[in-house]
Amino acid sequence: MKIGVFGAGYVGLITGACLADEGNSVVIKDIDEKRITNLQNGIMPFFEEGLESIIHRTLRSKNLILTTNDAEAV
Repeated sequence: MKIGVFGAGYVGLITGACLADEGNSVVIKDIDEKRITNLQNGIMPFFEEGLESIIHRTLRSKNLILTTNDAEAV
């Protein structure tokens, strides 16, 4: 399933990452370029047990895409 999540905050990031970890194709779009860049480089904006490994795994598998680009998110 293809899923779009708007916002890489506490709810959107965790929800999107978990959906991607279940095998869905997820695009998370956020307006904060620094947050997206940090996430792509493995820097988490907050601590949630296991989130960092899920983000790394889903980015590597390409099930998760993090972007600030509106066209890529839709």
